[in-house]
Amino acid sequence: MITYRLSKQQARMFLLHHQRLVPGGLCGGKQSIVDYVRHVGCIQYDPLSIAGHNHELVLQARVPGFVPGLANELLYTDRVLYDGWDKNMSIYCTEDWPYFRRLRDQALARQHGNEVLLKTIMQVREALIERGPLSSLDLEGKEKMNWAWAPARITRAALETMYFRGEVSVHHRVHTRRYYDFTAHLLPEHILNTDEPNPTQEQYNDWYVLRRIGSIGLLWNKSGDGWLGISGLKSKERTAAVERLLLNDSIREVHVEGLKLPLYMRSLDAPELEAVLLRETAGADDQAGTMNGDRFAAALAPLDNLLWDRELIRQLFGFHYRWEVYKPAAEREFGYYVLPLLYGDRFTARFEPVMNRKNGVLSINSWWWEPGEILTAEMIPVIADAIASLARCNRAVGVVFSPEVIQGCGLQELSDAVNDLCNAQA
Repeated sequence: MITYRLSKQQARMFLLHHQRLVPGGLCGGKQSIVDYVRHVGCIQYDPLSIAGHNHELVLQARVPGFVPGLANELLYTDRVLYDGWDKNMSIYCTEDWPYFRRLRDQALARQHGNEVLLKTIMQVREALIERGPLSSLDLEGKEKMNWAWAPARITRAALETMYFRGEVSVHHRVHTRRYYDFTAHLLPEHILNTDEPNPTQEQYNDWYVLRRIGSIGLLWNKSGDGWLGISGLKSKERTAAVERLLLNDSIREVHVEGLKLPLYMRSLDAPELEAVLLRETAGADDQAGTMNGDRFAAALAPLDNLLWDRELIRQLFGFHYRWEVYKPAAEREFGYYVLPLLYGDRFTARFEPVMNRKNGVLSINSWWWEPGEILTAEMIPVIADAIASLARCNRAVGVVFSPEVIQGCGLQELSDAVNDLCNAQA
């Protein structure tokens, strides 16, 4: 069995390469979006849009020139990407739709005996046939039933049941509202007719464990958010899958200095790891966050793939991040919607951006440097580029740093550099 022994910096640099966060990791355009999603399996969707939806923030950190319209075209015009469930609400390649047949079959069995729901599903079918793509608000009926996290109208429950069964898919969204149509109208016939690629439960578990390791790059066999959303995969089944994948060399063991548990990587990613190690041996990387002579920075999404296992990030990067959006205000350490700022192979700050859709201004309301970090001259252009990328993703006409942020964190030069970039891109 092939194993690797890495320093923490080597592990960090491999993760950043794997996540396409380094310069040149991806080119611009729609194909790069597809390439990245295919590489990591899926990216998470979240309905909140304080400074862009989560999937948009993930992509703006990686794809040069990204704007949300590119993702929307791939999802709802080209149908190359699919608006579905993987790690909770997610976006994945349409070509992967057959792999989730097991989940759709399970959904088909869950509400089989609910006569009221089944009758409503028949009515929803008729409405879709007569009227085309519909949202739950387009359907009549006020009667409610217990559903998911809270009671919901039966018409909504019926439509969502059809979605989880695969009978309907998301035709398009208006803001966060989903409009559905029959999946047979949206996906190609060869995708719809493909048999379950993993007919046994063991094969399915192996496929999913391998997929989830690739979603991050390095992952341990330890309960955490990195494994969320895999139905029926508890620690026993996960351990068995890891052992089978090691035996057939689908994954390899990685030991990192200071970490008690081994990590795992996909064997197909070994050339990328070996290239990172070779560059380090040649002296291409340094502690200041350079890669091939280029410094880099990125404003990451709260649910960025790199951050899926936050305990792993704490141990590898020394960065403790919690998304506090669902915490009561009095219990928050930082703020409601706070983004981590990556600079090279370290997290240097976190900040709170808010997009004002009425005036088109992206406001940086709060900023917190990590211990020991201050703004240096060499950091200004790359961090400014990262903030300008966030502004472009939000179609902002300008970026305003609050006076408290500028004075308290010493960001006047950064503020000037960001707005120079935004003006140049306008």
